[in-house]
Amino acid sequence: MEMLINLLVAGASFYIGGKLLSGVQMKNFWQCIIVAILVGFLDITLGTVLKIVTLGILSLGIFTWLLNAILIQVADWFLPGFKVKNFWWALALAAIVSLASGILSSVLS
Repeated sequence: MEMLINLLVAGASFYIGGKLLSGVQMKNFWQCIIVAILVGFLDITLGTVLKIVTLGILSLGIFTWLLNAILIQVADWFLPGFKVKNFWWALALAAIVSLASGILSSVLS
């Protein structure tokens, strides 16, 4: 049940980011759920490798934010109907998703 709640929180966070940012386009809420699943999968696979390779180079918080923006750009490449104009919009989306997920998770806990 907790996994489903986390998935819905991530989807809602992407939905909020998509509504707030003009440089991000998503079809609907279900698209946001798919984006959340793909970004989560990419973080587990590609993100883990990149964190190991760059260990100690950048501060963990800043690197995680940049890595999430890169993973959002990769998800944009894979998913039709999910478009992010450029890296700066992906960086803004990563910040909003992180903030919204934190707030929603704390409210639901």
